[in-house]
Amino acid sequence: MNASRIALVTGANQGLGRALVEGLAARMRPDDLVLLTGRDDQRVADAAYEINRSPGTRARVEGRVLDVTDTDAIARLAEEVRARGGGVDVVVSNAVARLLPEESQAERADEFIDVSNTATHAILRSFAPVLRPGGRLLVVASSLGTLGHLDARLHHLFDDASPDQVEYAVESWRSALHNGTAQEAGWPLWLNVPSKVAQVAAVRAVAAGRREKDLADGTLIAAVCPGMVDTATSRPWFSDYSRAQSPAQAAEAVLDLVFAERVDPALYGELVRFGEALDWHGGTPPVEQDRLLTP
Repeated sequence: MNASRIALVTGANQGLGRALVEGLAARMRPDDLVLLTGRDDQRVADAAYEINRSPGTRARVEGRVLDVTDTDAIARLAEEVRARGGGVDVVVSNAVARLLPEESQAERADEFIDVSNTATHAILRSFAPVLRPGGRLLVVASSLGTLGHLDARLHHLFDDASPDQVEYAVESWRSALHNGTAQEAGWPLWLNVPSKVAQVAAVRAVAAGRREKDLADGTLIAAVCPGMVDTATSRPWFSDYSRAQSPAQAAEAVLDLVFAERVDPALYGELVRFGEALDWHGGTPPVEQDRLLTP
């Protein structure tokens, strides 16, 4: 690792994102920097201030206002960290659009796709090239991100796809939602399924072109599934929280990947849950009537 490191987390002023910043700031060194990003200026500033004052914090935390749906803003921030330190050492793409069960999924589709997918593509495009040797680029997804959760008619859109092909598939899904043809084509009503599959597919696509070099210098690009987390975003979707983790608990497995001394080749480019790679082709399409799915 470099003498002075830079880490960045999106969607970080609350929930899992904030817990990840807290964990990074506790485990990194005093000359390291953690960038806490979010859309709301005051929330970002408050969170950074509170973490900096925490007795467990070692590294410096700076807040950055970042709307992840603004792809140009993502590119500018990547250029800033490149100019500031020659690159970035840790990036965790964590932002997600909050959606309530009673809301129309179709009406919120554009916002959901922009935050979860267009932003993921932009993070990968902008930050993978400035990831320093030995770095970590992780996209927070879920166990719903395996290909088997989609109708078999859609598998070819994401399996062994290039980054451009994944983006095209996402935009095709968006168009089908607008045209009212999504269900007929096999897309599930629940946005979270194709969104998570597309996130993992994007990670796999970027990682495929970098695997040999990254493994040689100890760099990891992967998607991560933190499991069930008790947050304001997830709580409305579950009736049983007996197995839910706090954000701090859920952050630990992700942080363990960040700070692992060596990269396990079996995890590179995969969807990782609690240190194990999930089968990309595994899973079954969810029953639409049952929204209470476990992550």
